[in-house]
Amino acid sequence: MNNEEKDYFVHESSYVDEGTKIGKKTRIWHFSHISKGAEIGEGCNLGQNVFVGNDVKIGNHVKIQNNVSVYEGVELEDYVFCGPSMVFTNVRTPRCEYPRNTSADYKKTLVGRGASIGANATIVCGTTLGKNAFVGAGSTVTKDVPDYAMVYGNPARIHGYMCACGDTTVPADAVELKCPRCGIDVQLKK
Repeated sequence: MNNEEKDYFVHESSYVDEGTKIGKKTRIWHFSHISKGAEIGEGCNLGQNVFVGNDVKIGNHVKIQNNVSVYEGVELEDYVFCGPSMVFTNVRTPRCEYPRNTSADYKKTLVGRGASIGANATIVCGTTLGKNAFVGAGSTVTKDVPDYAMVYGNPARIHGYMCACGDTTVPADAVELKCPRCGIDVQLKK
């Protein structure tokens, strides 16, 4: 099936395995590979050299920049942003001689709606990034990140909270987040 017969776009250099679901208006660019059982929502943009593993779930309007691998066990909700060359892991203790490559070995990683992950960040498997969480470039996330939290560093720590649109930030000890632009008005959970 060519691109004119689909309601999504796949560059001719990319591979999409049988048994995938790809939503309308999604674009998959150069040298990417979408594995069997993967589900990609509507209006997504997958940059060059993106790998999506078996049975991975990607929501609507997700943007995955160049050189990102979304391994089995990772789920991205709607409006997630994955910066260039950021990394998801899926096994906590990998060993070459004693492979851990079954779905029972993979730790689930959930990235909540609207979360953003900066370039070259690493998300260690088994963590959850909350709704609208913000992970700074180059950070290493080793534990769960609450909704709206802004984390960075190695290991990543909470340095404040950010609204959904990114216009308003408050310090880490704040108890409320209000934004006049996007209308967010939430009590922060630590």
